[in-house]
Amino acid sequence: MEYLAKALYSALRLIFGFDSETYLIVWTSLKVSLSATFFSSVIGIPIGLFVSLKDFKGKKLIQLILNTLMALPTVVVGLFFYAFLSRQGILGSLGLLYTPYGIIIGETFLALPIIANYTVSSVSGADKRLLVTCKALGATTSQQAVIILMEAKFGIIAAVVAGFGRVIAEVGVAMMLGGNIRGFTRTMTTAIALQTSKGEFELGLALGIMLLATAFAINIMLFFFQKNSKNE
Repeated sequence: MEYLAKALYSALRLIFGFDSETYLIVWTSLKVSLSATFFSSVIGIPIGLFVSLKDFKGKKLIQLILNTLMALPTVVVGLFFYAFLSRQGILGSLGLLYTPYGIIIGETFLALPIIANYTVSSVSGADKRLLVTCKALGATTSQQAVIILMEAKFGIIAAVVAGFGRVIAEVGVAMMLGGNIRGFTRTMTTAIALQTSKGEFELGLALGIMLLATAFAINIMLFFFQKNSKNE
């Protein structure tokens, strides 16, 4: 118990003393996670809209694939993209392995099925009469999409938050594609794993607290956004 209290004290000193290495790791995590969430949202939301609004052959198969990919282990995603980004891979000449860009690519794929699936659920749960009314009033496809998105905005924002939560807490992709390079690709999760294995518990605990604080802050923002929107 005394050991834990000392470690917690040292961790809080690192946080409130604004230790440069700690905050550089936090910044790297936020940078790659937000970038991956942005790209997966840009791709995943239109996919979710298309799957939920259109009837086409193979729709059930696509939904089944998206559901399966949601449970995909992060090390499998890391291994898959490692094969593409390594020297022998088809994208090896781009030199993206062991860079933040490599992590962003892997994490984008990780969050993509989550955001697409949640979008499908949100849009499918919207009032069916809305789409019929839009078509009757002569709205274009893009106008219909915007109106449906606004109707299902709470669910879609929750989808984006869930995607962000998935990538900022993962360690497999960041470790395999980023390499855990100090000051360059080291994220909160990979640093926690490294520091714990070295027996340096203080920095790992400090980063764990920062990781929880980040998740808490994101959920507070979502809560107040939903509250304000309902009051409008």
